[in-house]
Amino acid sequence: MDEKKRWIVVVIFAMAMAWVESAVVLYLRTMINRLVPYQPDPLPIMTGLGEAEIVREAATLVMLVTVGWLAGRTWRSRWAYALLAFGVWDIFYYVFLLPLTHWPSSLFDWDVLFLIPLPWWGPVIAPVAISMVLIVFGTLVSQFDQPEQPVWPGWRAWGFYFIGAALALYTFMADTLRVASEGVTAIRNVLPVWFNWPLFSIALVMMTAPIWEVVKQLWGLRLSPNRLQLPSFISLSSPSADLENES
Repeated sequence: MDEKKRWIVVVIFAMAMAWVESAVVLYLRTMINRLVPYQPDPLPIMTGLGEAEIVREAATLVMLVTVGWLAGRTWRSRWAYALLAFGVWDIFYYVFLLPLTHWPSSLFDWDVLFLIPLPWWGPVIAPVAISMVLIVFGTLVSQFDQPEQPVWPGWRAWGFYFIGAALALYTFMADTLRVASEGVTAIRNVLPVWFNWPLFSIALVMMTAPIWEVVKQLWGLRLSPNRLQLPSFISLSSPSADLENES
């Protein structure tokens, strides 16, 4: 199986996972009367419900990493496929949630994004933007990384990425962090009214650093004497040239 087919399989898997996630959220929010998550106490305490939801989130991450590990041929492409799967899963979760629940009505609707370690709040467009970064990076590395020609960002690019990721996490958890010392009840009743777009924009730009580093590497390989070995599904020659070579 070439890398194009591996990419397609991973994307299909992530889309299927997104549908399962959307369906689970439909069941859960219908049961607790919280189809629109932007309200205090979006996940009321019920027997085992909160604990099960947190474990489900962790299990989802394990599944995404697992499919990346199975799809990749090198440790770099394995992580790339995992990030690709995460990005596709996250975006299509909202795509499928819309016909199921008629929410979100806008990309700027607030959502509870995650519960580990504290509830994350943010407009839908924020995690979607991060997921697009992951998809671009995962696609570039998974399709062009080869054992004989590694494609991977250096430590500086990753430094920018992780600082950006930390800033993004802060924007998502800023409101819950402010009331964390007041206890669980205060955390559960947080209802943000303002999102720190300037800080998130800086974070998002910093998170693109690995992409630019990979693009720079690919461009350098393309211009080097040892030309970049493109995957088998990409051909730079014309069909007529291929026929001439065969003849």
